[in-house]
Amino acid sequence: MNQALREIQTASRAKFGEIAPGVEAPLTFGNDADALNAAKTGVALYDRSAWGRLQLTQADRLRFLHNQSTNEFNSRQPGEACDTVFLTNTARTLDLATAYITDDALLLLVSPSRRETLLKLLDRYIFPADKVELSDRTDDTACFTLIGEESRSQLQKLGISDDISPGTHRLVALNTHEIRIAAGSGLALPGYTLICNTDAAAELWKTLHESGATPLGETPWNRLRIQQGRPAPDAELTDDYNPLEAGLWHTISFNKGCYIGQETIARLNTYKGVKQQLWGLHLNSAAEPGTPITQGDTKIGTLTSIVSTEDGYVGLGYIRTQAGGNGLSVTVGDATADVVDVPFLSRGYLAELTPS
Repeated sequence: MNQALREIQTASRAKFGEIAPGVEAPLTFGNDADALNAAKTGVALYDRSAWGRLQLTQADRLRFLHNQSTNEFNSRQPGEACDTVFLTNTARTLDLATAYITDDALLLLVSPSRRETLLKLLDRYIFPADKVELSDRTDDTACFTLIGEESRSQLQKLGISDDISPGTHRLVALNTHEIRIAAGSGLALPGYTLICNTDAAAELWKTLHESGATPLGETPWNRLRIQQGRPAPDAELTDDYNPLEAGLWHTISFNKGCYIGQETIARLNTYKGVKQQLWGLHLNSAAEPGTPITQGDTKIGTLTSIVSTEDGYVGLGYIRTQAGGNGLSVTVGDATADVVDVPFLSRGYLAELTPS
């Protein structure tokens, strides 16, 4: 981890812990309630440097990623960005990633626990004839995300007045450093993601913090991502589920042709074969991930994530499509729960089959 950055964060009461095997990040800054409020009504500052940053270069980079993940890349232009999903051959989910297309490279922001997995996966599919070079840029870059309604104003305070629209990114000069700024917080909340070289990280974090952004650790981030409905590896993104079930329809091109897992995805879409969907849950008491979701004596799903809030427990879980969705009352272990929609997820044709 960047030592200069760690020292600055420690001075701001950061407590560090492991978020993936061998990967540490700030878990909390001792201000979780304030950070969560800032993410909703002000601007929060989340350190995503522990997330992987994988780079593809050379002439075939767009075609290569086009064939390895769910979104369309062949027609993408420098300055564009989009989410995409990596799958197994049977269309089970490995990770939800964000891709940034630059003039001479393609940069992938991937989950901390999937960095090594995706490095090995992508390397395995680079053949001698492919004009593609894969590298790991995680250790020589840093990544921060501004989250909240005041994120745009935060950038303007720093003299960054360029309009960066959704689905785009650009390089800007800040404190003598070049920073790549992309629209998007990784959630269904307004924000921007900033990527810089490691030698600029500590200064950038200090500048963002001192200009008004509230530091937000991994613990409140996890609460936000559950409340928002962003699926995570080892919870909602596993060998048990595909991206249609996970509500990631917005990351999938159904017209682009072959990619890993494409046949299964096309068949499920064509024949309307999605048997379960990811939903939000409001629970009246705690339950463990993996607990069956039931209706009467019938198991209709599984709880995948849960977090305590001031208003009770909030979770995510997969529920059979035929059982219903938003507004459904269910049991989760000893808890009762209401099924709710969450803003990050998209449902394709399934939106027509479930009440809103």
